[in-house]
Amino acid sequence: QEQLQSVEAIAMDMSPAFVRAAKEMIPLAESKIVHDKFHIMKMANEAVDKVRRGEHKRLLKDGDDRLTGSKYFWLTSLENHSEKQHARFQSICNLSLATGRAWSYKELLRDLWAQETEGKAKSYFRDWYQRVIRTKMAPMKKLARSLKERIDNIVTYCTHGITNAVAEGINSKIMSIKRRAGGYRNIENFKTAVLFYCGGLDLDPR
Repeated sequence: QEQLQSVEAIAMDMSPAFVRAAKEMIPLAESKIVHDKFHIMKMANEAVDKVRRGEHKRLLKDGDDRLTGSKYFWLTSLENHSEKQHARFQSICNLSLATGRAWSYKELLRDLWAQETEGKAKSYFRDWYQRVIRTKMAPMKKLARSLKERIDNIVTYCTHGITNAVAEGINSKIMSIKRRAGGYRNIENFKTAVLFYCGGLDLDPR
């Protein structure tokens, strides 16, 4: 109970089950929950891709293949584009397609986490939300509504500054341990291996 009382912040995705469990176990969890920004940006990428797929399908019916092979461009950071890829990306962006607008709104959303206070972050989100909700892009509007419902525990990042990155890294390491061993038939052996590699043990013999 004392450990639960000492919890200052909890990073998680937007799963209702996670939120419910945190509220049941952690005192004053409402102000401590921080919805993970990387999970939110993944949701934003998925919304952009739905816009792209819908628009691509409509364009192809008219013999227009401008979006063919462009999925990678919309889902990766500009700094990861080669010069050739960046040139093509810019040419597509200049075509006034819905996919380009969806991508722009997704990139604007990133700046939410650059705000200095929860109040400024909420103000920034309200402006972003009003822009997106007036569009005709259903996937982006659905995203905006989902984020609006949870905005109180999104802007808490400005106070606590935590993400799921460390936990995701540990999960990745655990899966790597499991793959290297070809799976563990004995759960105790698996737990021992996880604690050995991920438990932060001090193995210095001095």
